[in-house]
Amino acid sequence: MPDLYDTIYRRRDVRREFTGAPLPTGALERMLAAAHAAPSVGLSQPWDFVIVTNPDTRHTFWEHVQVERARFMADLDERRSAAFAQIKIDGVLESTLSIVVTYDAQRGAPHVLGRHAINDAGLYSVCLAIENLWLAATAEALGVGWVSFCREEFIAELLRLPDGIRPVAWLCLGPVAELARIPDLEAANWRSRKPLADVVHYGTWGERSAPQDLGGTAT
Repeated sequence: MPDLYDTIYRRRDVRREFTGAPLPTGALERMLAAAHAAPSVGLSQPWDFVIVTNPDTRHTFWEHVQVERARFMADLDERRSAAFAQIKIDGVLESTLSIVVTYDAQRGAPHVLGRHAINDAGLYSVCLAIENLWLAATAEALGVGWVSFCREEFIAELLRLPDGIRPVAWLCLGPVAELARIPDLEAANWRSRKPLADVVHYGTWGERSAPQDLGGTAT
């Protein structure tokens, strides 16, 4: 199994590289188990995983994504529009399958230990499950792509989600030809990654000098 740090740095949001090949035997179960092992506020485990393989369902969702892409592009200036035109935003049709991760705010309610002051802690828990799944997929030499050009209400209707169940992520999943060395948006010059030193503060916002007793610093 690859080193954890190596897995973290190799992880990519995959768009172009899906091959459509079947998943290795047992891989889906291992990844879902890793996701389900994520920490959650009050041990509420407020997630569910909807596995989507039906070609018609995926194509319907893909068409919705293209509509949202066009809406976003219409708001860009000419320079940004030209850059965005070269960026692929999804792998819905190319990937082997999709997984929709949902959030049930009522799971464990009304007394979810730890959520009384930060209600969004339940949503954060779902995001931790997604990250676990993503890292597990990377360790399995598989790719994951999070499709964010979509509307929650569209997914809920398409997948017949019960009232109160919120779709958090539509994830494309499958074998890939490779995992890109550089993230797509950096390669396309859409945005550059910030240095770690720019986002680390000590004690109070804006304080960049680390205390002497930290045993080494990131800056």
